[in-house]
Amino acid sequence: MENMAYLFTAIIFLIIIVPFVLYLFTLQRTLEVINIESRKMAPGQVWLLFIPIFNIVWQFIMTGRIADSIRDECVRLQIPLPESRPTFVLELIMTFLYIISIPLNNFFALPMLGGFCSIAALICWIVYWVKVNSYRKLILANQDNFLLDAEKETLQTPSS
Repeated sequence: MENMAYLFTAIIFLIIIVPFVLYLFTLQRTLEVINIESRKMAPGQVWLLFIPIFNIVWQFIMTGRIADSIRDECVRLQIPLPESRPTFVLELIMTFLYIISIPLNNFFALPMLGGFCSIAALICWIVYWVKVNSYRKLILANQDNFLLDAEKETLQTPSS
């Protein structure tokens, strides 16, 4: 019976850790496609989210830096943006919901409200993840926008 408990714990751990690692890879890859002049943080710094307690503070810092990096790169590449700080509000809401859910689930007699905050945070996390990845793809698709017109002409194949 004790072995089953260990197996169950290991499975739950993997269900939580694997998506989180994939999420961090997406954030890292997004920062890697952003030009170093537009980047507000090094891509490898996303892994600091694995440090307990520090990750709560780092999440707020990282949220702003990723949003500003995406914004500055889109401005550099002349990509129109629907919002002034892409992904910022969504990630901020997700972080607040997550932080609020911790005490509600653990210390107060409000597990229903804590569960609601946790589910809402999970939904925001998934939407944020997809949104960051879509900005990564948008930046990759428009990387030649920065080239000067003369450079674009020399790169084009002559038509005969």
